[in-house]
Amino acid sequence: MSTAAWSTISTPTGPFTMIINDDGEVLASGWSDDPDYLNALIHKAIRPLTLVYKPDLGSVTAAAENYHQGDLTAIDNIAVRQRSGEFLEHAWDVLRTVPAGSPVSYTEYAELSGRPSAIRGAASACARNAAALFVPCHRVLRSDRSLGGFRYGLDIKAWLLAHEEPSAPTHH
Repeated sequence: MSTAAWSTISTPTGPFTMIINDDGEVLASGWSDDPDYLNALIHKAIRPLTLVYKPDLGSVTAAAENYHQGDLTAIDNIAVRQRSGEFLEHAWDVLRTVPAGSPVSYTEYAELSGRPSAIRGAASACARNAAALFVPCHRVLRSDRSLGGFRYGLDIKAWLLAHEEPSAPTHH
C-alpha cells in the first residue's frame, strides 16, 4: 500500500488527525495535527509511502466528530487495521470491546485478553496502539485507578474518561 488519506478535525482537546487506507480502515489516529508523526506509528508492513490530504474521510471523520459531541458509540464500528505480533493484535481487538464509561485496569485488560499474567503485554498494547480513540487505550488505568500513561498527554486522557462518564453531560 503506497498511498493513504488523512484529515484533521478540531476537538475540545485540540486537533485530531486520522489516516485511512483505500478500504477506509483507520491506520493511525491521535490528538496531533502532524500526519507524518502518526504515519511513523504505523507498522512498517502496512505504512503508506505517501499521505494525501482530504478534508473529509467520510464515516471515519463523522464518527470522530460524533464521538466528541457525545455519541460515545460512534467509533465502535469503524474498521481499524494494525499489524504486530499475535498477542498485540488480539489485545487491540479486545480493547475495542471495553465500553465507554467502564474503564479497566491493566490487570483486568490482560485477563480480558486471555493472558492474565501478561500485564506488561497489555500495557505494551496500549503504548503501541497507533489508532487512538478507535482502539480506546484511554480506557485502561492503573490498578489504583490513576491514569497511567497516554501518548497524547494525561489532560486528554482525563478529558476522554470524564466525557465517557455515564453521568457526564454531552459536550456540544
